[in-house]
Amino acid sequence: LMQTSEMLQKICIRNLVRKYCRGVTAERKVQLEQKVVASAVFRGKKEGYVQSINQPFADTRLKENDINPKVLQLLQGEKIKYVTPVIKYDRNGFKARDRLLVLTQSSACVVEMAKIKQKIDYATLKGISTSNLSDGIVVIHVPEDNKQKGDVILQCEHIFETVTKLCMLANKQHLVKVVQGSLQFRIGSGKEGTMVFSVGQESQVFKAKTGQLTVV
Repeated sequence: LMQTSEMLQKICIRNLVRKYCRGVTAERKVQLEQKVVASAVFRGKKEGYVQSINQPFADTRLKENDINPKVLQLLQGEKIKYVTPVIKYDRNGFKARDRLLVLTQSSACVVEMAKIKQKIDYATLKGISTSNLSDGIVVIHVPEDNKQKGDVILQCEHIFETVTKLCMLANKQHLVKVVQGSLQFRIGSGKEGTMVFSVGQESQVFKAKTGQLTVV
């Protein structure tokens, strides 16, 4: 009798799971897939992750018609998958600049008005770094070649969403690092810079007297 009861329970559970899976919409499935990746990357590693769990990821933060037509022309028909406003920090003086991050099917582009300031093919992407604190900083690491100016330092409002979209499109989830204390980034021409993360009463990003980019 016990064996029969256990078998019936397993069959019942299997039927309930099958019914649930069949009832999941395509949109819901995409959400679940992204949330699974976000969990693997951030769970127990970055502050604010728990609070983000119940917040659905947006398909995109800006639509294609929000992008300058000249940029669309430069993308030469690449399918745009996600667009979000970001703040980009210069690699040398760390001046903050308003930009767009445009993720296509094959590349990540930092866009200024009608210009693509930097384009990173996913195939060449070396890594993605963010801190364990509640800041929205993400560093996209690029190869050391003449095509790239150096690593890209961005600040995103929707950090979990943006990093998840990026690593999934690039198929490089394993290259995402959540760091503590500090991280190194490439400035260009073989030079490296240091970013330091700390906790304070007021959120700010600035160039310290040491020359390091400091994120509070």
